[in-house]
Amino acid sequence: MKEIKVGLIGFGNIGTGVVNSLNQNGELIASRIGARLRLVRIADVDIKRKRAADYDPSILTTDANEILNDPEIAVVIELVGGLEPARTFVEKALRNGKHVVTANKAMLANFGADLWRTAAECGVGLYFEASVGGGIPIIRALELGLSANNFHSIYGIVNGTCNYILTQMAEEHKAFDTVLAEAQAHGYAEPDPTFDIEGYDTAHKTAILASLAFQQDVRYTDVYVEGITRIRQVDIEYARELGYTIKLLGIAKRDPADGRVEVRVHPTLLPQTSLLAHVNGVYNGILAVGDLVGKTMFYGRGAGPAPTASAVLSDVMAAATAVAAGTKPAEHRLAAEPGVKNLKPIAELSTAYYLRLEAIDKPGVMAQLGGVLGAHNVSIGSMIQRGRHDSGRAEIIIVTHTAREKDVQDAIKEIAALPVTLEAPFVLRVEEDL
Repeated sequence: MKEIKVGLIGFGNIGTGVVNSLNQNGELIASRIGARLRLVRIADVDIKRKRAADYDPSILTTDANEILNDPEIAVVIELVGGLEPARTFVEKALRNGKHVVTANKAMLANFGADLWRTAAECGVGLYFEASVGGGIPIIRALELGLSANNFHSIYGIVNGTCNYILTQMAEEHKAFDTVLAEAQAHGYAEPDPTFDIEGYDTAHKTAILASLAFQQDVRYTDVYVEGITRIRQVDIEYARELGYTIKLLGIAKRDPADGRVEVRVHPTLLPQTSLLAHVNGVYNGILAVGDLVGKTMFYGRGAGPAPTASAVLSDVMAAATAVAAGTKPAEHRLAAEPGVKNLKPIAELSTAYYLRLEAIDKPGVMAQLGGVLGAHNVSIGSMIQRGRHDSGRAEIIIVTHTAREKDVQDAIKEIAALPVTLEAPFVLRVEEDL
């Protein structure tokens, strides 16, 4: 049986998971691809720390070039993360004629199209199933299984930390800060959780999904981003009362009227009847809507060593199959013909909105608020008002009909300046058609 030599750059939690998974299922993999994978070199900045894996210490090195320059290594797994030196490693591997497998969402969301072009020029593959959704095979689904579809939209719950926090807030009726501390204690959130809770992680993944679904070079900087740090327990409760659930969604959606694509990340009210509303805890869910298939849902573990290793090794198997057969992988379609970028600015978004504000509890206040909204072409769909005994304050919740983002934001500024307004409106967007 042919042997395919593999090099691994990055021996952290995910790298350890890959080594363990290869040890566990190596024979199964060999039987399925007709070739044996042999991990011959592992590079990491720290080779002294003992990992929870069975490996030969003699294959460890601190010099990634020992992998990149080795002519016998056919497949390189990059699990360093971040932009640099990961990008340099990947580009050098490609130019040296090696297939590359990566889980690096940040690198792909910033430089993916450039790297796909390099791979095409060099006749090798750049594989990235593990970059979005952990063990969920969403990349291959968009590239192959669903590729006959014109996509209308992609909605993704793709950050387990945020989903865990929002789930706990809803189920345990706890405040954001309390749940965040618990998530950190359980290892579901990083000591510095900014990348997750501010939506940046989801934005990287959404850029990748949008690029694939709409064949445009969508980059991280094209994505509108809001995190979950301003969500209060009352928002969770009011959303439930109104028939909604709050989730951090990555959204990529094509406007059928003009073909422009919205790419945005923000906390979203979605109907409790939606499949995505039932994706809870650290799990991920991705809903793809195509013209032929309609709605199709992907669900599973979006992070962790074993699920991510599952995706990484599936890519290694694809690369090894090409090596064993002596064939070149198909040129990535974004390398061949990236579509003209045609994105819709957030100010031109049209959707429904949830507004929460505090105002003086007296007659005529709702008329003032309704007047301001109406003057900006924003109509009220439903409303909740809760007066506070003896405080003279009222908490007001408004869900609008579909309105334009700029009109809503202009109305909010005017409402915030009203003498009757005690707390400026807090705004969330609503997605109904899920």
